[in-house]
Amino acid sequence: MRGFLDLVFDSGTGGILNEPEVTAIEGVRQCANAFKKLKLPCSPSRVAKAFSKFEEGEQDLGEPIDPEHITYFSSVCSVLWDSVLRAGDYPVHSLLPKHGPGSTAERTMGNQKYAFKRWHDRLEPYFPMLEYAFSNEDAYDSIEFQEVSIIQEADEQPVRVITVPKTLKSPRIIAIEPVCMQYTQQALARLLINSLETTAPTRGHINFKDQSVNRRLALVSSETETMATLDLSSASDRVPLSLALIMFERFPDLRDALLACRSTRAQLPDGTTLSLKKFASMGSALCFPVEAMYFYTICVGALIEKHKLPVTRESVLAMGKRVYVYGDDIIVPTDDVDVVVDHLQRYYCKVNTSKSFWSGKFRESCGVDAFDGVEVTPTYVREVRPDSKRAASAIVSWVATSNLFYKKGYWATASHMISVCESILGELPIVGPESAGLGKLSYQRAVSIERWGRRYQRPEVRAWVAAPVYRTDTLEGQGALLKCLLSLEEKQLDPASAKDEKHLCRTARHGAVALKRRWIEPY
Repeated sequence: MRGFLDLVFDSGTGGILNEPEVTAIEGVRQCANAFKKLKLPCSPSRVAKAFSKFEEGEQDLGEPIDPEHITYFSSVCSVLWDSVLRAGDYPVHSLLPKHGPGSTAERTMGNQKYAFKRWHDRLEPYFPMLEYAFSNEDAYDSIEFQEVSIIQEADEQPVRVITVPKTLKSPRIIAIEPVCMQYTQQALARLLINSLETTAPTRGHINFKDQSVNRRLALVSSETETMATLDLSSASDRVPLSLALIMFERFPDLRDALLACRSTRAQLPDGTTLSLKKFASMGSALCFPVEAMYFYTICVGALIEKHKLPVTRESVLAMGKRVYVYGDDIIVPTDDVDVVVDHLQRYYCKVNTSKSFWSGKFRESCGVDAFDGVEVTPTYVREVRPDSKRAASAIVSWVATSNLFYKKGYWATASHMISVCESILGELPIVGPESAGLGKLSYQRAVSIERWGRRYQRPEVRAWVAAPVYRTDTLEGQGALLKCLLSLEEKQLDPASAKDEKHLCRTARHGAVALKRRWIEPY
């Protein structure tokens, strides 16, 4: 790599050159990071270390905070969140719950999540079972209602803590929630996210669906150096319940509803059960919005204190415009980074200094790595080499990754990856970037066209398409009625959402795909 490195570093001093070659920086980072995120299990020692950090985080949250710091945090919360969440009655009858696509603590999957077998007693004041687990009060006399077990808090099933692939350095630890908890958490998460994304000062500054704001700021700041990008380690595991609840002090109904659908215990793979001091682990639907509120509060409070401003609505609005939060990706002015880092650490957060940048020309946020105004994000190979058509997910990933390498000019790498896939599937057509089929992108030739489709009156090509894998999953009775009514309400919120016509008879296996040949539009 010396040829590349000599274009970036001074060989005499080891320091970075005044005008380093950005393409060489991109090349070095691509070679060094290409296999960083392979979806392979980490070594047992790394997994054990990750669980150890999970337990250490709980211990750290038991350390006391200076009462003055808690008072200051509370004063910022009372001004900031009063304007965003708006005081008023908790709208229990207008919330729309939903099930997530993944696993649950009971290992209930697919349609069977709608056939509730357990309902936690402490949910009842805020999420009445007859209103949330059933479509109407007439269900009271049904067999399904009689079969539901009401679980007291002491008997609730703990969240199931597992690891999922993140990088080869360390796995990601998530907590799998019980069915009724995840279902009701989604209702509150929708309420919080809507408020945060549509109300000043958080509108455009706390984001959940649009990463482009943080990405653009990282790219621009890598040249101007006006903003710093901060990354937090184990971010969700360092949001203490006690401080999280302070943000909702002025909204007691909302606060108590959050508590009602918050799991209080977690079970590790070795059978150890922990009482949680954190608000929620990753895996809870409320983890993302509450942690974003928490980090935003700390950053705004830090700026107000640094600039010696009173804690007023005007100060919150002014300082709130200087902070951007997407999960644990935080962007603040470079001039204020020291005080922000100090405040984050004051309130249990742990700043990852190896992935936080405020000096020099490099910035990183929301998947964009930038140096001096140029994107230098590596393309990651996420799946091991596919060896047969049964490795459908790997084939789809390799074709997509090949096209990413092609667009970046790594044509030999792209050619090798696509040739591996063609050795399994046969020659792939040339397609446009928006095509639904597996194919090759090209700057030099037009897309492949094999026929004129009479049904849709369009040019078509026969290509392999990734299709969901379904399991037989019949849902009847009250559960089927509930799912259909919830689907209608979802359709009103998002008219573009599509529902499988056979959704009461089958469900897609989460994360599984199959390859089928179909006639498709090539662009």
